[in-house]
Amino acid sequence: MKIEVWSDYVCPFCYIGKRRLEEALNQFPNKDQIEVEFKSFELDQNSPKYSSQNIHEVLATKYGMSIEKAKQSNLGVGQQAETVGLTFNFDDMKPTNTFDAHRLAKYAKTQGKAAEVSEKLLNAYFTESKHIGDVETLADIAAAEGLNRQEALNVLTDENAYASDVRQDEALAQQYGVRGVPYFVINQKYAISGAQPVQTFTGALQKAWQEETKSPVLQDLSTVEDASCEDGNCVIPEKK
Repeated sequence: MKIEVWSDYVCPFCYIGKRRLEEALNQFPNKDQIEVEFKSFELDQNSPKYSSQNIHEVLATKYGMSIEKAKQSNLGVGQQAETVGLTFNFDDMKPTNTFDAHRLAKYAKTQGKAAEVSEKLLNAYFTESKHIGDVETLADIAAAEGLNRQEALNVLTDENAYASDVRQDEALAQQYGVRGVPYFVINQKYAISGAQPVQTFTGALQKAWQEETKSPVLQDLSTVEDASCEDGNCVIPEKK
């Protein structure tokens, strides 16, 4: 069974939703037979790499609210993060463009480290207040997860490296009609939008698993009495 997850590394609900999915998987008896693949999604492809604004100012500007109201909104998100064991340091976050971070994750996938690097990128942004739009910082993250730092840096300084992989994920998201993240697709059949409660994920996992493993029931589409052989006898059906 496969779960595809569209998310962005500066999306707080993507990190929260990831933790809730993981909790659901930990409760699921067939966890080892489920593949989770993270897909690229940029909340804002035009976001600058280097911004002088903090996250409160970015939010206030984007939604036309006061700085104080933006801080209150972020406080509420932070409280949700705490319920799943995460600590969000909003005051020190460094808003940035995530295209290079997504390219790094695609490179990490070729090295069998996609899950580890994706987790590290989220933690680096939300908890460690690192600048995940900076290629040197991204190379350090790659090295911390056992990847060759220079090789990762070579990928990051080549603007075309793994760019098409990121764009393919985003194009597929458009085909699915994905407008916001996190967005979870189970077996290309069931979708879960947003950081839903754990029980939503467990229910979806159970439903998809039952369908995956149940014996198929054939539907007879024959239109006339069949001419066939049975028990060693082959008889043409009499016309009525």
